[in-house]
Amino acid sequence: MAARTHTRPHPAPRGGVDTRLPWWALALPTLAFLALLALVLHPAEAHATAGEPAISDLVERAQQLIAR
Repeated sequence: MAARTHTRPHPAPRGGVDTRLPWWALALPTLAFLALLALVLHPAEAHATAGEPAISDLVERAQQLIAR
């Protein structure tokens, strides 16, 4: 006894997937990029905390090790 095969009612669409992004999916990365770009262009406005000398000591130590 032969079994019936099921066929699709409509052919599968060909081509790419049609998706739409919400407005914030493009706006948030753009805003973050612009904020980082502003910090790079104006580093005087990026204030470091005065109470954390450990980071600067670590960077100085790394520079000394690389210079050897």
